Amino acid sequence: MGEEGEGSGTEQKSKRKKVHVIFGYGSIGSAVAKELKGRGLDIVIVDRDEKKVELLKEGDFIAFAGDISDPGMLAGIRKECEPEVFFILSSDGEANKKAARNVKATLPTAQLVVRAFGSSDKEALKELGVDVILAIPDITARAAMEYLERMKFRWKAKELTSIIEAINKREDDKGKLGIVVHDSPDPDAIASALALKYIARHVGVSADILYRGVIGHHENRAFVNILGIEMQRIEAKDTFADYDMLALVDSAIPGANNLLPPESKVDIIIDHHARNNKNGKVKADFVDIQMDKGATSTIMMQYLQELDIPADKVLSTALLHGIRTDTRGFRREAHASDFSAAAFLYVTADKDLLEQIEAPPMSTEMLNVIGDAIQHKKIKGSYLITNVGNVRNRDTIPQAADYLLNLEGITTVVVIGLCEDKICISGRSKDIRVDIGDAFATAFADIGSAGGHATMAAAQLPLGVFSGVKDRDTIMQLAEEVVSRRFLSAIKEAEED
Repeated sequence: MGEEGEGSGTEQKSKRKKVHVIFGYGSIGSAVAKELKGRGLDIVIVDRDEKKVELLKEGDFIAFAGDISDPGMLAGIRKECEPEVFFILSSDGEANKKAARNVKATLPTAQLVVRAFGSSDKEALKELGVDVILAIPDITARAAMEYLERMKFRWKAKELTSIIEAINKREDDKGKLGIVVHDSPDPDAIASALALKYIARHVGVSADILYRGVIGHHENRAFVNILGIEMQRIEAKDTFADYDMLALVDSAIPGANNLLPPESKVDIIIDHHARNNKNGKVKADFVDIQMDKGATSTIMMQYLQELDIPADKVLSTALLHGIRTDTRGFRREAHASDFSAAAFLYVTADKDLLEQIEAPPMSTEMLNVIGDAIQHKKIKGSYLITNVGNVRNRDTIPQAADYLLNLEGITTVVVIGLCEDKICISGRSKDIRVDIGDAFATAFADIGSAGGHATMAAAQLPLGVFSGVKDRDTIMQLAEEVVSRRFLSAIKEAEED
């Protein structure tokens, strides 16, 4: 008989309603109650104002009148329900601390959210092991700053569309935007340009994505082909005369690793890298360089959101791949905004297409270039510099640099190759002491074009530097000597600063 009675008591206890308890029903408590109830959660409210409690009961709330710091109040609630989370939100800091102590002593596993007043309250609540401390002035200031940042971005987005729309108001009938990306563009540049093309189309302006060089990286070719992204390869500079307006995306300086003449008038610049322009500041009617983003695709995703332009399956897949590749799967210079943008895009991106893009077959040429890079490598400390000779596909050079960076003991890689009429150089680094973008700019900007950021960089040197030499092997030997000397000198100079 006794066993049966004990079993019934246990069953009765297990059926007790699990609740969220709110201590203090002021403006904050009422806002929290509304939010919790909207989510379908059961709530118990405690407040010292009896009239307020009666009104709450009439409004179908479970409510008690009393002192939140009284241990007896907690015992009374536990007789009726099973509290899981406590929101202690009254305007009395001392009462809040006492209530928190009572909960911790009686229900040590319950979660606690407690309102604090001043630094002494915060310290006392930290010592108690409170899960969340609400300091309203701090929260208000933080919310205000976040709101201000959102508004600034909204203004930027409207400014961008206004500039693009201005094409339609010009006297001629061209009405076309040329979107220029850096030479042999990567997925982040291509996806960002595609997003800008969508924005232009949204305001009734046609646009072309323009690039120089080749899309030789096997994964990048798969990316463009599988998604069917339309791009125009250009080599002649006079092609730009066909466009009413020019935009540089994932690049910021005309002539630096792009076909634009150095003194070109650019209307729009959007990038996420810091850029050093030897002729002065980056100039355009619209400039947005956000160095707190790991990819330009993240910036473009935010523009689409602010302008309420839906990203279809192709654009979502492109932008998500752009973010993933430029942050190396969120392992390199990724920021909270990159994760947020990726999470948003993941919903509409085509996962099957992503898998096809990210696992294409490697070409025989790529394997040969990696073999040459390994065979000709020269190591100085943790720096590896190598010469891969003449290459048909320029994108094999950065791929080789990526591969060699995985070698044990190597933190910085420079790969040199001969691409038709120029020396192509690619750099990679995982050494936190080295900003390889700055090093490349210092080493090569005065004899060619160079740029990049802390972990990756590229440079191109015209063969005019090696004029008079006809044998390509000799050219590459001389190029390796010049590049090695200049690069290591730039690194040494940076270390001495």
